[in-house]
Parts: sequence; C-alpha cells; structure tokens
Amino acid sequence: MLQAFFNIFRIPDLRNKVLFTLGMLVIYRIGFWIPIPGVDQEALKAAASAATENSSGFGRLLTYASVFSGGSLQQSTVFGLGIMPYITAAIIFQLLQTVIPALQDLKKEGAAGQQKITEWTRYATVGLCVIQAIMWLSFLKQQRLVQAEFLADRNNLFLFYAAGIAGLTAGSVFLMWLGEQIDRRGIGNGVSIILTAGIIARMPHAIEWVAQNFQPSTQSDKPGIGLVGVAFLIAAFVFVVAGAIEITVAFRRIHIQQAKHVRGRKVYGGQQHYLPLRINHAGVMPIIFASSLMIFPSSIFGWMNTRASMGGPTWWSNVTSFLAFNFDIGRYPYILCEIALIYFFSYFWTTVQFSPEDMSKMLKDQGSFIPGLRPGPRTAEYLETVMERITYVGAGFLAIIAIIPTLVASQMNIPFFVSSFLGGTGLLIVVSVGLDLVQRLEAHLRMRNYAGFLDNYERGRRGPRLPSTRGG
Repeated sequence: MLQAFFNIFRIPDLRNKVLFTLGMLVIYRIGFWIPIPGVDQEALKAAASAATENSSGFGRLLTYASVFSGGSLQQSTVFGLGIMPYITAAIIFQLLQTVIPALQDLKKEGAAGQQKITEWTRYATVGLCVIQAIMWLSFLKQQRLVQAEFLADRNNLFLFYAAGIAGLTAGSVFLMWLGEQIDRRGIGNGVSIILTAGIIARMPHAIEWVAQNFQPSTQSDKPGIGLVGVAFLIAAFVFVVAGAIEITVAFRRIHIQQAKHVRGRKVYGGQQHYLPLRINHAGVMPIIFASSLMIFPSSIFGWMNTRASMGGPTWWSNVTSFLAFNFDIGRYPYILCEIALIYFFSYFWTTVQFSPEDMSKMLKDQGSFIPGLRPGPRTAEYLETVMERITYVGAGFLAIIAIIPTLVASQMNIPFFVSSFLGGTGLLIVVSVGLDLVQRLEAHLRMRNYAGFLDNYERGRRGPRLPSTRGG
C-alpha cells in the first residue's frame, strides 16, 4: 500500500489532480477563520459547548449540522451553513424527478437536460441559503448571542441581518463552486470530498476530549472514562468501520443470460453475466432523514416540559414530563421510532431510485433475460421481490449503525460528538467517499500499469501474479 501511495506522485496527471484537491481543501478550511460581523463568538462557543456536552436538543442539532458544515455553526463563520443547502436542493430535485413529468423528460435528454437541472439546483441553493441564514441569525438574536451594539439600534440590527445573510449565502455558494472545481480538475466527487473533510475535521476535538477525561484508575472519584471505556471505543470504532465497508460494497448478484443470435454461419451472444443489486441501495439517506426528524420530538417535548413546570395543570405537567422522558436521547421509545423511520425511508428511497419496470425493459432491449423467467412483467416482479428482501437487510444494518452512537452516549455518559464517530451519518459518508476515492486512484494507477492499493488483496484471492511494470 505504501508503494501504491508513492506511485500516485510518479504520474504527473494524477499528482496534479491530488495536489489540486488538497489545495481546494486548504482554502475550504481557511474560511472557518472568517467570522460573521456582530456575533458574540465567545458566548456562542460557550453555549454550544455546554449544549453539546449535555447532549441536549440544541446540542444534537449542532452535531447534526456540523456533519455538513464542519462544526462551523459553533463559530458562526461565513462557511456556517456549509454545503448543506446545496445537498438539500439536490435531494429535492432528485425526488421531484420522480413525480414531475417535465423533469423526467429533461433527465432523459442526457447531458443537456442534466445541465439544466443542475442550473435550477444552484438557484434553489441560493434560496435555501437565504432562508436558513435568516433562521440562524434570528436564533442568535433570541438567545442574546449578538453583540449589544447591534441589538440597541434598529439600523445596526438591519446591518447585522444584511451582512450575515450575505456572508452565509456567499460562503455556501463558494463551497458549491469549490466542489465543482474539484469535479473538473481534481480527484473524486467535489461535494462529497468537502463533506468528508468537514466530518474528519471534528475528529481531533473528539480525541482531545477523550484524552482530557481519561482516568486510568477505575477507583478515581473524578468523572471521566477509564481504560476499559477507551478500549471499548477503539474496538467499537474498528468493528463499525469494517461493517460499514462490508455493507457498502455488498451486493446481490442476479444471474443474467444473453440471448443467442445467428447471423449467417456465426452465432453471437450467449454470454452469462450478473446484475449486481446493492444491499444498501439507499445509502446514507435514510439515516439523514431519520436523524433530522428525531431531533424535533426531543427538543419540542423538552421545551413543553420546561414551560409546564413553570405553571399549569398537574395533568399537563405529568403528560409533558412523560413525553420528555421517553423521547429523550437513548430512551427505548426514541430508539424504536428512529429504527421505524430508518426502515420507512430505506424502502421509500429505494422505491424512488430503483425501478424494476425500467430495469426489466433495459434487459429486454439488450437481449438479456433471467433464466427461468419471461422478459417483461414477470422479470420486473422478481426484481422487485429481491430488492424488497435485500432492502430489509440493508435497513437493519443502517438501524444498527444509527443507534450505536446514541446508545454509547447515553450508557457511557460521554458527549454525542464523541460517540458520533462510532456510527451514524458521518461514518457512512466517510466510508463511502473513502472507498470511491480509493477506486478512482486505483483506476488511474492500473491504467498506467502501476501497482495499485488492491493488488495484495487480489493476489490473495487469485494467487501470485507477475510484478507490474511501469509504462509511459
């Protein structure tokens, strides 16, 4: 593997792509040092740290948002919204393509239609940036996290909103442009690379918390994490990462037979191949939807319980206390609802993205068929049945990945931003992007006859192979 890493820098074209991508990521991280005017950064940082360590609703919201923004909402910089508005707009248009005939026709036009959809996605990104920026700045104003001189004068308050909205919108649009430049001149998917960089940037903070709260002696009276706890976190991290890699690359192979064609005295076709169906076809989207929705019940019920405790009927106070307790992070009803949402969105997203009828029609047009099944509706029905079964398995794995951070945070009494690296949205994104990046680098190395990252793996499966030679 070390030799393959050095081979990357022996190929001028690949070396330039990698260095360009790293340069864009450096620019991306520099933006976190540019604050928004008028925000009391120290007060915001203190409030965010307290909420995150206590795993409150506000803390969970910041942790979830930091997956897409690199934790910059705690600093309120120009990159505070991150790449999240662009991802949201892309998801919206991806869903609309299944219900709006005009978008379906554009999608069928190929590159020209996709370029038009991308243009509309950019416009929607700007609109979402403005809406989210107004919501975030209004929240800072209500929490008194804005400098006093901006709250005292209405004109200064207008300037605060104008500068904040312009800064946050420009930051997200710049990140969108940065991702497109990586797509064109760098290596990997630009938006995914930026997303992964923001997630990995939070890891040193989590490691620092574990180091500061490490207590080697289990008999110490100070709160912290012992040697057994640290060993468990390391083992759980390795196990979950290995499982995430396995489920990401796993697929069900459907045997496909190509029909034979006789032309003159020659027979063409008749080859056998496989149709791969991914076990986790929905990817990380079910966890994103379920996690974002589960933030609201815990936050709303907690707020209702706080207001009811200040005064009101006894029965209402008991009801709000019961709801706030059972929908708190880590409680059984909370976990049960999150698992149910993951299963629902797994089937929903698979239904939106995978069409058995289109797949059956494509096989029929290519002259291929599944042995034992007639082309057409019978093939579509079989593919739909197989996809439903493997989606059940994939959703179960996603549910396990999603609830591990919540269980670890509640049972071991550690902050959620530490346990979030044991599963959830961030881990699956990092694993998926890492695998895609390795495959892209492997393709460039193989194309120029260099030893790749997977040579040892394939040598172990296929036996010894001749050493690769370096070509021009």
